[in-house]
Amino acid sequence: RPLTLGEFGAYEKADMASRVRWTNFVAREAEARNWSWSYWQFDSDFIAYDIDKEEWAAPIKNALLGIKPEIFTVKGPVNPEDLGGSLTHEHIMSNFGAVPLEAGQYDERALFRQVIPYLRKLKSMGVNSIFDCTSAYFGRQPEILKTIADSTGLNIITNTGYYGAANDKYVPEFAIDASAVQIAEAWISEFENGIGDSAIKPGFIKLAFDDGAPSELDVKLFEAGVITHLETDMTLAVHTGNNKEAVEEQLRILNKYNVSLDNWVWVHASQLNDVEYLLKTASGGAWISLDGVKESNVQEYIEILKRFQAEKLLHRVLLSHDGNGFPGGGKIRPFTSVLEHLIPAMRDSGFTSQEVGQIIIHNPKRAFEIKGKK
Repeated sequence: RPLTLGEFGAYEKADMASRVRWTNFVAREAEARNWSWSYWQFDSDFIAYDIDKEEWAAPIKNALLGIKPEIFTVKGPVNPEDLGGSLTHEHIMSNFGAVPLEAGQYDERALFRQVIPYLRKLKSMGVNSIFDCTSAYFGRQPEILKTIADSTGLNIITNTGYYGAANDKYVPEFAIDASAVQIAEAWISEFENGIGDSAIKPGFIKLAFDDGAPSELDVKLFEAGVITHLETDMTLAVHTGNNKEAVEEQLRILNKYNVSLDNWVWVHASQLNDVEYLLKTASGGAWISLDGVKESNVQEYIEILKRFQAEKLLHRVLLSHDGNGFPGGGKIRPFTSVLEHLIPAMRDSGFTSQEVGQIIIHNPKRAFEIKGKK
């Protein structure tokens, strides 16, 4: 039901300065989510307090409890409000196809020569943060990412977890026989102590499912990810593509551990040619990553986004390219099409600046903010 500001017990007894601060706070949170509101009453789609679940909405809960969420970058934690325009699924470099090694090996001079100018250009276009999805044994090298972050001024967020797609080629031997708890302990250690010998901490959990019915290893790695999430509050970003069986299995496990879908990103969801299923999953609270944007497929993305707009679900969408700045030492796989082509097309199609900002600026910080152990 609609909720008025006057229903907050402390509000009527507060001094005017406190009233102004409270009103401004709730108004900012509502506007950032594209919720309509008035001074005295919010629309019913803003549920400040869920009577059935007996819990406050996250932004209000954080404010009331004094929780200060953070985003963990390779240079250290930052306030989510400082994230800015974000691309949530890119590869600054990777060794896909190469022999799996825990830490990627690169011709660093060639890498820096190619990647740093490109990312400086990207930052000048309005991107402030990149979530790097190259996992361990897939080419992850956090110290190289830190050098690039220092040189470009970008926030770069790396990950923990293992890439379980590609027929498990990039899953280390240790994980084959280890339990989900033992695997989770290794990932939790990276969050608590840093990756390898560095002090760099991951900011999210990157996992991947193969095509077809999930294997025992797929399930074990995902359970390890959920256990890691419960200990660290890192978000799960899971390469799932058009595999509905993998989606359903992940939803089952999340429910088993009582983890809300707000902590799970369906990576490569745009590969599924079933918008109704995407909308249904988004309406349950999941993050839907539409992350294969190219100049040639912009209109396809516009049509998907229109459906999310019509269902008032743009607040569950993430946009990116799955680009690569140094794919096995090869040419750049671009990640500028969102800015150069998709956003202009969105504006031409009637999307407001507020809706664009919702997806590019607001959603990433909500999807990946870390508030502490569950």
